[in-house]
Amino acid sequence: MSLPLAFFSFVRLDDRSQHAEYNRWHQLDHRPENLALPGVAGGDRWEVRPTGDGLATGSLAGAVDFVAMYWFRDPVDESVAAWDALGEASFQWGRGPLLPGIQRPLLAFFRPVKGYAAPRALVSPDVLPYRPNRGLHLTATRFAEPHGHKAHEAHRREDRELIPALLDVDGVAGAWTFSYSHPQRHSSLPFDESPADEPGSLRLRLLYLEDDPDLVTPALRAVEERFPGAGEVVLSTPVHTIIPWQDW
Repeated sequence: MSLPLAFFSFVRLDDRSQHAEYNRWHQLDHRPENLALPGVAGGDRWEVRPTGDGLATGSLAGAVDFVAMYWFRDPVDESVAAWDALGEASFQWGRGPLLPGIQRPLLAFFRPVKGYAAPRALVSPDVLPYRPNRGLHLTATRFAEPHGHKAHEAHRREDRELIPALLDVDGVAGAWTFSYSHPQRHSSLPFDESPADEPGSLRLRLLYLEDDPDLVTPALRAVEERFPGAGEVVLSTPVHTIIPWQDW
């Protein structure tokens, strides 16, 4: 895809009773405002459902309730600057919202690596982000030496062996992979001063699903077990598309 940058947000709310308020804000206010920006090519949002407990693995399992992402167009610096400006304006409008107990395990920009479409999807990988889905299977893998031999070999096997096998699983429409670029720093959000991770240190794999993510996950895990990776899987989980009003 010619789009040069994507943003990912992993969010957890300590108080589950606030999920409805957070969903209403994100689906009816925050996300539409962002998608209307000329520099934002698209975006979506998914939920890690409690019914999927036991399906999520990794150190972040249980630490993520929602996953959101946006794709940015060139000129990317201008697109991100306008997106940041909207975030600051939203704060000044009093339309944050800054709910108590919001945890953000990940707020970062990633470089798209490669897209894949299953032949039965009948679309190109570039179309997958715009195609309806039931949700995703998301895998986040951390590499201690992101440009070392082990990481390179892991990426080769993912591209040539693992993802082709995953595309054969019923219910998988396609995949996209992403490589960590840099963290988000924004005036409207609190951030610690810990050093930024090295570029490439975190790899995301999204599998776009046409069936219930919880039901597809066991078959995906069976495939993944045949291709053990070199990095640390910090999160492997099904995530569900959020239907406004119905899923609040």
